[in-house]
Amino acid sequence: MNAPVIPRSILRHHVATIEARFPLKVLGLLPADCAAYVGGENRMVFLAEKGSGLSLLTLSQAQVELSDLLGRPVELVLLSGLKDREATEFPRLVEPI
Repeated sequence: MNAPVIPRSILRHHVATIEARFPLKVLGLLPADCAAYVGGENRMVFLAEKGSGLSLLTLSQAQVELSDLLGRPVELVLLSGLKDREATEFPRLVEPI
């Protein structure tokens, strides 16, 4: 079953809420097949920049909270964690929110 489309204004609002609570900056949406550690056909994959003080725990909390707000699985991919081909390809694939 497909989840309803989330209006961009609501998506931007929820992303801004997460950015205000956690030290990260969401750059935009990636195609769902770019990353694969979170399952679900309706998942959303976001590319983000790591801010000062972001730990694995706070990254996980941000991912869970954004998932709760959006009502679907969310994956946060950090720009700083990309290597080789992905480091150049993923930023070009980002769809602004």
